Amino acid sequence: MMKPSERITAEVTSWDGVEAGLGKRGEFGFRLGHRELGHLHGDHAAHFSFPRARWEELAAEGRIVEHPVFPGKHGPAARRIDDETDVEDVIALMRINYEAARERSGREV
Repeated sequence: MMKPSERITAEVTSWDGVEAGLGKRGEFGFRLGHRELGHLHGDHAAHFSFPRARWEELAAEGRIVEHPVFPGKHGPAARRIDDETDVEDVIALMRINYEAARERSGREV
């Protein structure tokens, strides 16, 4: 059985143009060009950044919470990874950012 980070990495890196690797602070990030889709901290947490309106929508749905380093800011977001449902939603949240990045770059999704 794959670890949560392995499952997320396998799926997200299968998307056209996505690159993954270690960041400066030990996080494992996913990028499309210069845009970060999100990053993982081991198998227990994912961090993202969303436009304010999208952040508020996702927070109201209970899918994200405030980023622990940026309390009170609507944009940086966090999601715990405790079970398979969380893994699937982290993938879905990365996909939101992937589609937005593709749209901004003029590429078809």
